[in-house]
Amino acid sequence: MAKYKCFKCGKKITSKVLDKRFVCPSCGSKIFFKPRTKVKKVKTD
Repeated sequence: MAKYKCFKCGKKITSKVLDKRFVCPSCGSKIFFKPRTKVKKVKTD
């Protein structure tokens, strides 16, 4: 299940909630983004 974040209010929203309407249930915004995971950089010798 994909997780999105509302661009306007910052609330996390699952794809299950957005199944029927692509609108934030909190603020009504239609702009979302998918937060990236943090990448660890490892130095090699």
